[in-house]
Amino acid sequence: MPNPTTEPTTRLEKVDRCSDLDHRPRVLLGKMGLDGHDRGVKLIARAMRDSGIHVVYSGLWQTPRSLAISARDEDVDCVAASMMSNSHLVLIPKLIEECNNVGRSDMQLHVGGIIPQEDVQSMYDCGVQQVFHTGTSMQEIVECVRSSTKPYGALPGNHPSATLARHISELELGRSVEDAPRKRPSRIIGLTGSPGAGKSTLVACMAAELVARGRKLAVIAFDPMSPISSGALLGDRLRVDFNTVDENVFYRSLAVVGEDYDTLGGMLELIGGAGFDDVIVETVGAGQSDVAIREHVDTTVVVVVPGMGDAVQMDKAGILEIADVFVVNKADHAGEAELVRTLVDISTGRDILETVATGGRGIVELVDRLFD
Repeated sequence: MPNPTTEPTTRLEKVDRCSDLDHRPRVLLGKMGLDGHDRGVKLIARAMRDSGIHVVYSGLWQTPRSLAISARDEDVDCVAASMMSNSHLVLIPKLIEECNNVGRSDMQLHVGGIIPQEDVQSMYDCGVQQVFHTGTSMQEIVECVRSSTKPYGALPGNHPSATLARHISELELGRSVEDAPRKRPSRIIGLTGSPGAGKSTLVACMAAELVARGRKLAVIAFDPMSPISSGALLGDRLRVDFNTVDENVFYRSLAVVGEDYDTLGGMLELIGGAGFDDVIVETVGAGQSDVAIREHVDTTVVVVVPGMGDAVQMDKAGILEIADVFVVNKADHAGEAELVRTLVDISTGRDILETVATGGRGIVELVDRLFD
């Protein structure tokens, strides 16, 4: 997408202008091809969040298929694809084809970036709704996402993952989903810990390992909702390589205020009813008193990192008490041995595993402990 030239108006106006919709706008931002720059798209993501939109960012180097799977599972209202590598005439038609293949032939697509004027009509002819050029205002982009947001209706076809994604959306709105099969999954892992502990990277590594073992996985990842605009920037899924795991991982990003997990139990039953036995629930970056996730999962994993505080801090009641398993991530950092010693003192026999998620170290052992 292009770099914004102007910001939207006041935050209050941004929120109010979403009030006539039955759900808050959801957009998937994706960059296909070999373009390795994402500063502009991140600026747009933040501005959309401040406009009351829920923005799912899928990261760099997406393929048409990985972007289509993400759009379907996230049940977004539209895809905003940024094209900077002069491959739009090939990748955009392929993205539309893949949306059809994964059960969302109705998905709206907007394209921005370096699109030559002589190619614009070709974009519209293949099914693109809107083409943006460098210099487009942020307000125009926000309005485009809002205009793409329609009340939830019938889906085209009956693809099981598309149906599951829509049922989750409806449950989030407080609607009854009576026609959906329900079953509690066999294994639900709750992953919590402080911001920056590497939870999302751990989830991505475990997902890749489980798929390599021939398993399927569902992930629910919570990010904070803005208390001012009610927008959200949902960026956890960018750690997962969907070019590799494909449809073997169902990944849904959701915004939450505090620890409001009222609909989580119903979501888990929908996921189990759709055939997923293994589920990971990743919480928002948690503090000492964020313990509600324990009531919804079978095993609670608390991720800690060296340098998180002294022994007195760790002895305080709260999040460390709910752990069934401790994971010391970033175990290659200074202070790892001291942290493990302190955990041994307070863990009362609970497992302590060490990982370096960015390097894949300890992931096999972690998956063995949690899933086998």
